[in-house]
Amino acid sequence: MSLVNRLIASTLPFVPRAVIGRFSERYIAGPSLDDAMRVVKELNQTGAVATVDVLGEHLTRIEEADQALRSYEELIARIARERVDATISVKLTALGLQKDPAVCFDHMRKLCAAARDAGNLVTIDMEDSSCTTATLDLYRKLRREFPGVGTVIQAYLRRSKADVVTLAAEKAHIRLCKGIYIEPRPIAYRDPDIVRANFTDLLATLLRGGSYVGIATHDEILVWHALRLIDELELDRSAYEFQMLLGVDEELRRILINAGHRLRVYVPYGAHWYAYSMRRLKENPNIVGHVLKHMFRN
Repeated sequence: MSLVNRLIASTLPFVPRAVIGRFSERYIAGPSLDDAMRVVKELNQTGAVATVDVLGEHLTRIEEADQALRSYEELIARIARERVDATISVKLTALGLQKDPAVCFDHMRKLCAAARDAGNLVTIDMEDSSCTTATLDLYRKLRREFPGVGTVIQAYLRRSKADVVTLAAEKAHIRLCKGIYIEPRPIAYRDPDIVRANFTDLLATLLRGGSYVGIATHDEILVWHALRLIDELELDRSAYEFQMLLGVDEELRRILINAGHRLRVYVPYGAHWYAYSMRRLKENPNIVGHVLKHMFRN
């Protein structure tokens, strides 16, 4: 992690909101649901599908979970009404996981039921390691009633191997990513090569176990390993998909789509765009370097 990027990230609270907004335009659809629908339609026209996330997490009042629920219900309805190819992604802390797990579970049941009735699917995002066990527990409770619900595994967590062995046996629907949160060394691997090796190992376990996997990475080394495994296992292209963040490595996105692979783009939107941008920049200072390059290039 670059010392320069760390120093710049530490100054972010003093950066004008407009500058952060300039950064966010590339990676966030916008503040409104209309913005999200516009971006999803544009992605669909290029051959990509989408998963949409209403920004907002780590709420301060449990009443905010009710608003998040309504926002997601509106999103599900709009996806169905406008017939775009998109699923939804949900952060449990936005629905009250850390304030009242029972309320969170009740809200998630309502969302999964609404998605099922609309012919849609829900993926439960993974957050920092303090939420991992609670997220997987809630996911399993929901899956008894909603078999299509999915969740996320982060390859940099040391516990993920054991989690994946169990999830693969359950033929779970999994988005596999490296992981972005800053975690202590006893919890997460820090060496990039080890994280890559673990990602590849976890992916092989999931694919061999019959899980449907969203291969979420912009790392072309990992894309290469994924393609190698797909060929080795002679997988049908309905058994997996690639996933990328909005605004990141659009050239690699096009390469994979043109090769006939299903590719899903993660599309965040909402009024909490500023807090989201600041959190992501602070959690991963390496992004700062990419932001600066992009700003100077433009």
